[in-house]
Formats: sequence, C-alpha cells, structure tokens
Amino acid sequence: MVAISGGVDSAVAALRLIDAGHRVEALHMTNWDEPDGSCPAAEDLEAAAGVAGELGIPLHHLNFSDEYRREVFEEMLLECRAGRTPNPDVGCNRRIKFGACLNQARRLGAERLATGHHARLEHSVSDTRLLRGRDRNKDQTYFLHAVDGRALGDCLFPVGELDKEEVRDIAHRRGLPNYARPDSTGICFVGERSYPDFIARHLAMQTGPIVTLGGKQVGEHRGLAAYTIGQRRGLGLGGMRGCGPEPWHVVRKDLSANALVVAQGHDHPLLFSRLATVRKLKWVRGAPDGLSGGTRLSAKTRYRQKDADCEARLLGPDRCLVRFDQPQWAVTPGQYLVFYSGEECLGGGVIERAEA
Repeated sequence: MVAISGGVDSAVAALRLIDAGHRVEALHMTNWDEPDGSCPAAEDLEAAAGVAGELGIPLHHLNFSDEYRREVFEEMLLECRAGRTPNPDVGCNRRIKFGACLNQARRLGAERLATGHHARLEHSVSDTRLLRGRDRNKDQTYFLHAVDGRALGDCLFPVGELDKEEVRDIAHRRGLPNYARPDSTGICFVGERSYPDFIARHLAMQTGPIVTLGGKQVGEHRGLAAYTIGQRRGLGLGGMRGCGPEPWHVVRKDLSANALVVAQGHDHPLLFSRLATVRKLKWVRGAPDGLSGGTRLSAKTRYRQKDADCEARLLGPDRCLVRFDQPQWAVTPGQYLVFYSGEECLGGGVIERAEA
C-alpha cells in the first residue's frame, strides 16, 4: 500500500514499486476537513486519483480527520496556550501516517506501507534503522524521529535514495500528471495559510504589549501564540525613533505579563543557548548507549539547521539535558530536538527550556 498524497514523491514511490514487480495499491488520507476554503483536500484527492489512474492501481480513500484533531491538533493547541511553538508534523507522522494509516493498510491486506518520504530505512532481522535521505536538502528524518522502529519495520521509502530533481525527472519521463506539482508547505494536512490567522480561529487570542529588555513598550502583539523565538517579520516595529537600524527579534515570551519581549539584532546574545532540556523522548531503536551518564551525539533544534555537536545526558525516563559545543540560535520551547549519529536518526524530544 502506497500512501498517495497527490504530490510527485509518493507518485514516484508507487511507480518504483510497480517497476520492481510488487502488487501495489494506493491509499489517500484526508486528515483535515474544516470547511474554511483554505485546505486543498479536494484538490489533493483529485491529484491522487489522477496518479492512481495513470498507474492503473486501485485507490482507497480514508478520512482520519477525527483522529488528527483528537491526537495531534488538540495537543498543538495545548502547546500554543502554554506559550510554546509546537510542530504538529511530528505527531502526525507518529500517530496518523505511521499509526492509524499503517493499521488501516494492514487491515486492507497490505504487507508493507510505502510513502514518498525523503529518508532511508535499513531493515534487519532484529530492528530497523532510520537513515537520512540521499538528498540532504529534502531529508525528512527530523519529522520522522518519533515513529517507533517497529512501525518502520513494516514500511518502505522508495524515493529515499533519490535527489528531488531525479524524482521529478522520473515522473516527467513516465508521464505522471503531477510531475511539476509544487511541494506542500505549511501545517501538516492543514495547508498553506497565515499561521497567526489560523491560530486565531481556534484559540482565544489576547492582545498585549511588545516590550524591550528594559521594559519599554514599543508595540502591541495580537496574541503570544502567534509568535515564536527568533521571529523578525510581522512585528510591526520598523523605523522607531531613537533605535538603531538593526531589525527587532522575539527573544522571550512573558506569559505572566502577556508580553512579547524583543531585542535588536539577529545575533543578540539572548537568542543563543548552550543548554537545552528535552522532554517526551522517543527513540527509533531505543536510547543510545551511555546516555545515562552522558554521550556524544549531534542534534538539530530545527528542520533546516546544520548538525550541532553536543553531549546528552538522561535526567529521567523521558527527559535529558543537552549541552552544545557551540551556542545555538533561537532554541525554541515546543519545537523538537532530534539526535543523530552519523547518517542514522536516533530519536528526539520536545524542547522544554533553553538557556545560555
């Protein structure tokens, strides 16, 4: 069973499996059906049907909207209310794509679930290793780190060995109708839209002051949930008298005062952290050796970040302290810190707090 999103990656994943001689069927998920006109669910289904028709394979359509709202979206809102910046794509992969969807694929008789993720899997008798995709610019292991290795043992990532341009070239040469379709961005399954506007539809947003480190009010925010650490755009603070030319950045959220704290300069010291506490740890193959006393790894605190060398040490069953060799920019509570050892993605957790 191939999870067909309507995009080119999953289409080529299905094509490669057909070429390899497998019996292939397609499964399309609808995970968000809010009737606000901003989520292209119908367009995605049409694209998926077009791919399945071109490949000559059956298409199953399943709706996981209730599961997504209950198991992913409600947790996202809780994090927003707590002043943190969540990443629902990670929960969606763990609970929906490789949870509810994988279970449904099994019920439909599938031996394996394949997706168009840019990542690689190394299967063995004892376990499954999650490895970076060959195309480092498209590698998606950051978003897959919380998926249990037992679930990944029943999965395939057929485009993980390809660069994105190779994927599009294969789709073009084989006449797939979506070979040039743009990659999706924005909140997983919710679509591309203004994040502040979207959050305001689901949370009671309370306006409040934007203040400097000295406590001077320089503006008004629309609700703390609409902002994240390091944010520069959308603050409305340009060209203030008596201030230098450097742009303002969010450096802290003060929930008790409902204040957004800002400072000037991309490299302001308060934007850098050497320590991070991480909670809700999830491991693909179990915790790495030596973690209880401290072990050397590399980590990312955001998707596009380069690997950062660090030492990680357990603080409890599902918490650890991470000490970076070099201070990291805008380490944000609510986002994920993901651990690597060479090519292998080991797992990670939610950033609880960060400090210098």
